[in-house]
Amino acid sequence: MPSKKDKIFEMDLYKPVQKYFTQQGYEVYGEVNHCDLAAVKGEDLIVVEMKLRLNVELLIQATKRQRFADSVYIAIPKPKQSLFSKKWRDICHLIRRLELGLILVSFQRNNVKLDIPFSPASFDRLKSMKLNKKRRANILTEIKGRNGDYNVGGSNKTKIMTAYKENCIHIATCLDCFGPLSPKSLREMGTGDKTLSILNKNYYGWFDKIKRGTYTISNIGKSEIQEYPEVADYYYKLKRDEGQI
Repeated sequence: MPSKKDKIFEMDLYKPVQKYFTQQGYEVYGEVNHCDLAAVKGEDLIVVEMKLRLNVELLIQATKRQRFADSVYIAIPKPKQSLFSKKWRDICHLIRRLELGLILVSFQRNNVKLDIPFSPASFDRLKSMKLNKKRRANILTEIKGRNGDYNVGGSNKTKIMTAYKENCIHIATCLDCFGPLSPKSLREMGTGDKTLSILNKNYYGWFDKIKRGTYTISNIGKSEIQEYPEVADYYYKLKRDEGQI
């Protein structure tokens, strides 16, 4: 049995996994037709694929075994990263989504500990969507709030155009064209129900409150909306087409 300081090999995973399934009443065999471990009890066939690291190759290998096995597990050494981290939760979601089971083997000084966070089970996609209906609603609301595709998918460290920012630009262009306005007047121009909230919050510093119920565009606003020419031009053109300017 390897200690914490010893180098671990894939074959070191075999004995603890074999012992576990043997205790569950299975007959266990290693290296059966390219399967790392095969366990059988009656007509139930379980296959376990073992690797030192969880990678795409292991997942592909395991899903291929699903063509003929009743259940398939992947077995890896227990990772050093926190099992409560977002990254690890996402990894576990992927494994569950593939309907695989997960076995973690921890090599300690005097013994080997085996943990099975979850066994193979059918993935209920409809149930998953119901649990995430709020996220779906947020995406659809965000799309509805945009009037064009101003972002490039996969962009990194670039300014992203959101529905909120576009709404701010819409308000700023109205104030730039017509001067000081009330939230009611802005809403009548189509700036939406969040107009008052946006003006009060003034997240980007684009607006100045000149008196109660009346706002104007700030110098910062005049300068910064020019950084989004496509969106600003869309709203300026919209006002010209509607005969407002």
